Amino acid sequence: MAKPEIRLTFPRERGIFALGDVGAVCRENVMSRVVDLIQQVAEIPSFSSLEDRLHPWVYLQMAKLPGVTIERVPEHNLLISVPGDPRLAPIALAAHLDKIDHWGTSPERLPCQQQSDRLVGQLDDAVGVGICLGLAQWGAGAVGLPPLLILLSEMEESYGLTHHPERLVAGGSGRQCGQGAVRLSRHLKETGRTPGLVVTIDTTPLFQGEPGVALYAAPWEEEPFSPGAALLRGTADICDLLQSLDGGLRIANNSNDYATYGLEFNRNSLFAVPSIALEPAISPYHCPSESVFLRDIERVERAAQGLVSSWTRTRHWSV
Repeated sequence: MAKPEIRLTFPRERGIFALGDVGAVCRENVMSRVVDLIQQVAEIPSFSSLEDRLHPWVYLQMAKLPGVTIERVPEHNLLISVPGDPRLAPIALAAHLDKIDHWGTSPERLPCQQQSDRLVGQLDDAVGVGICLGLAQWGAGAVGLPPLLILLSEMEESYGLTHHPERLVAGGSGRQCGQGAVRLSRHLKETGRTPGLVVTIDTTPLFQGEPGVALYAAPWEEEPFSPGAALLRGTADICDLLQSLDGGLRIANNSNDYATYGLEFNRNSLFAVPSIALEPAISPYHCPSESVFLRDIERVERAAQGLVSSWTRTRHWSV
């Protein structure tokens, strides 16, 4: 039987970071906070099918943000709503909660450390979760930003199901790769809260040990649907904006939750919802000691903040 949805509502207070905070000291403080969030996520063994190990920590991070609500979408997904200008279409920021269980020993804590220019630990997708929560803290209580929907999904990783299902709850029975993104998408559609845009933050092995940030923006190449003119136009608009914010983004593609969101929100829909991914380099990949460059984390955070700050759409792209 599915677990009941849990909804927490927190009192309205001033946000941790307000729109308009500028200067090197502020930027350093914000970046330090995001890196700290990532490290804390990386230390929690929220392996596939055990994503709820992260839930209490997430509730704690959001507990004092103005007007923020959290919903648990069965089984282990979290939907965080950050209020914004109700005239603007909401933006969804997405990451996955699950990690691959490389250990098989039920560790209470996973190692993670900051070196001079990078983080080292189990960072797929601790990086995405930390950046998304940092953006929620930045956006809460700010003026003029769109509403934000933070989508934290279960079971993005397929590795455990295919390599060691015995380490998953019930041997992985009844679980599928990508089920979290499907459930979150359908929950939003069923409750009338379809976002105007989905931005997934994950990590990519594309750069093979070098720094870099990739932009994925063609989910129809990874999932079975055809983009209409409105989706192509909306996606091009978002890509143009992101490349104006960071001209060094490398256009690439791969299959992960971003493609699932693209399929779910655009299949049999009356309007188009662009789905893109911003992915900092990770190397090595799918192992206990992954590294991500600090400057790439900052690039993704800056690009996402710039995109959210520039958002003026009051409606979806019409099909």
